[in-house]
Amino acid sequence: MATAPRPRTSTREPEEIAQRLTAWLGRTLPGAKAVDVTVPESNGMSSETLLFDIEHPRAPVRACALRLAADPSAYTIFPVYDMPRQYRTMRLAAERTGIPVPRVLWLEEDHGPLGAPFFVMERVAGRVPPDVMPYTYEGNWLHAATDAERERLEGASIDVLARLHDGVPAAEADFLALPGDGSPLRRHVEAQRAYYAWVVDGRPRSPLIESAFDRLEELWPRDEGDAVLNWGDARIGNIIYDGFAPAAVLDWEMAALAPREVDLGWTVYLHRFFQDLTESFGQSGLPDFLRRDRVEARYAELTGHTPRDMDFHTLYAALRHAVVMLRVAYRQAHFGEVSVPADPDTLILHHGSLRAMVQGSYWDDLA
Repeated sequence: MATAPRPRTSTREPEEIAQRLTAWLGRTLPGAKAVDVTVPESNGMSSETLLFDIEHPRAPVRACALRLAADPSAYTIFPVYDMPRQYRTMRLAAERTGIPVPRVLWLEEDHGPLGAPFFVMERVAGRVPPDVMPYTYEGNWLHAATDAERERLEGASIDVLARLHDGVPAAEADFLALPGDGSPLRRHVEAQRAYYAWVVDGRPRSPLIESAFDRLEELWPRDEGDAVLNWGDARIGNIIYDGFAPAAVLDWEMAALAPREVDLGWTVYLHRFFQDLTESFGQSGLPDFLRRDRVEARYAELTGHTPRDMDFHTLYAALRHAVVMLRVAYRQAHFGEVSVPADPDTLILHHGSLRAMVQGSYWDDLA
């Protein structure tokens, strides 16, 4: 299903990182050893993950995961990796909502030990809906589940968003407010404009992405709603499940103060991204799973808030995802893995669905 070789995820040497981690742990918890240090095959291209166990009689936990800010020399996906911000967000979400956020243990802001800031958290056992090949494709545990089991997972996953949005007072999450003028939604969108400008600096611009920004202005909500703590990367691929119940909510680097619908739009569209991709390769996928109307209805039932302006928010999610995908493609070009075509829009895997959203026909085509 890939249009290019799977991009590299790190320029670091795992053995060297493991040695430096062991040295750091020995200083942090005297006498402790880091053992069985591994880099998972599913490591992302933003923050990197290391898995290890602690050998020490007074270790707070034995099984750990470490999130390390991206190597700045590796053509990073995002311009900034604020590990203290993620650490603080995870602690706040866990304390205020009771959703299953992994217990965070240590935050290291010094670049010295591993070359970049990092934090260590408890490692949670379970299973994750796969991205490669996506869970909408045949041959994985979620696709093989019954309709009732998937419905249970869907409802529990939307419950995570409801509890997060309702549970954290906005004043306590003020450190997540984005800079700039205007409302939280306006600041969020302007931050994405700045991110896009960074992505295309010295590279071809995307007419499709720029038309999507224009279309957002035409669809701008009359009532944006109150800002709440948004998870940011709100999708089931960032949840570890015990059976069909969430056991750990991961990846908080995109957290922000924004209207509820920013998270909901991301949840709905990221599933549609995988579903559309699966259908394009001749499989039926999971067309009734995480359907937009079901997500909206379940969220309204749990919170009393009926999602609004979801055409805007799903377009915004598809636009944000397109900017990330364009950066990933330019990163591959930087490492000589792909060539940049004459039409840069074709580097965006979902350019067809994004164009349909800009034109206003995407959701009509699904009716």
